[in-house]
Amino acid sequence: MRQERNNIFAGIDWLLVLLYIILVGFGWMNIYASSSTEETREIFDFSTKYGKQIVFIGLSIPVIIFILFFNSKFYEQFASVLYIISLVLLAGVLIFGKKINGATSWYNFGGLGLQPSEFAKACTSLALAKLMSDRQYNLKLLKNQAKAFIVIFLPAFFIALQPDMGSVLIYFAFFFVLNREGLTLSYILFGVTTIILFILTVSFGAKWVLISCLFIITLTTLYGVYKDKRFFRFNALKILSSYLFTTLFILGISYTYNNVLEQHQKDRFDILLGKVQDNKGIGYNSFQSEKTISSGGLSGKGFLQGDRTQGNFVPEQHTDYIYSTVGEEWGFIGSSFVIILFMALLYRIIYLSEIQTNKFARIYGYSVASIFFFHIAVNIGMVIGLFPTVGIPLPFFSYGGSSLWGFTLLLFIFIRLDAHKKYDW
Repeated sequence: MRQERNNIFAGIDWLLVLLYIILVGFGWMNIYASSSTEETREIFDFSTKYGKQIVFIGLSIPVIIFILFFNSKFYEQFASVLYIISLVLLAGVLIFGKKINGATSWYNFGGLGLQPSEFAKACTSLALAKLMSDRQYNLKLLKNQAKAFIVIFLPAFFIALQPDMGSVLIYFAFFFVLNREGLTLSYILFGVTTIILFILTVSFGAKWVLISCLFIITLTTLYGVYKDKRFFRFNALKILSSYLFTTLFILGISYTYNNVLEQHQKDRFDILLGKVQDNKGIGYNSFQSEKTISSGGLSGKGFLQGDRTQGNFVPEQHTDYIYSTVGEEWGFIGSSFVIILFMALLYRIIYLSEIQTNKFARIYGYSVASIFFFHIAVNIGMVIGLFPTVGIPLPFFSYGGSSLWGFTLLLFIFIRLDAHKKYDW
């Protein structure tokens, strides 16, 4: 066994670091474009959003040094401790946190806000990697699947109480990790089926969706009997269970939509599915975002030349809707370039995860890639009108210290673990 060197930069993947620097830098340029005016173009004006983001970026450097300072073994040995601390912080914010935009998600320290849910994702990734890397752990056993689900959804439960449903959604990204480690595809297929049935139920009503599904089950049963007279006798319980489960499932979706979701959430789904048009009300942000992106054309209007961005047509454009700035000022070419950068980041993380000699590092790497993928897909989908508004930031682009530091923490812990693969454990 070789001793790990004291040089904290030894063995780190500089391509990932380079991608991080490019994304953070380009992200700041778009924050600058979306939050500055002709009267306020002083770069180091720290009273502005873009000025504060410079501070957040600057503070990311000691965060990175701090992450790289610890031996790679530290993150495996103390994964459970870090996870418990994150749960305490998530529970504590419900009592001591500051309520912003209807959610109690922030600690306030002398004007500096910290959102613990951004850091809980890294801690949950470490805890899941710790659990599943145990030699005695077998994901095919239901009790072990239950353990993994508890680790994943316990922090999601506290976040749901804030409530911050956008952040809760991110925790479903871990199913990609579980699938990579051997979990059957049935869970993901169940999730996809749920989404499809939800969309159909909201669009056409529970009555017609239920009748259609029961009709399909009946046709399938009749076809089975036609092929083999004994089909019903051997599969009667499964067939009856299918009727019952489908009925309860669709009625459950209908009940959830009508009685559990808040009105503004239902309105967003209705707008997304084209049931109603409300470009001046609840759908205003999405409508303006789509128009802003389309106005950029192929090559964009140029840096600081976006009239819709400068005119503040899209509310809070520097946060969740930052991609609309990219679309207007850099056009289709610039927007595609950003997606290519993100895809390169994801590919590199997955590639490095696959060549890890340590299972803990591999599982953590896939967790990082899955979380990034969900954030990127949902945020961009939301901005271009494919998903309802759920308040999920675009990694390294959206304004905010907690968001930037949370993603930095996620990425550089993996970079630290990856650097250790050059040494024997």
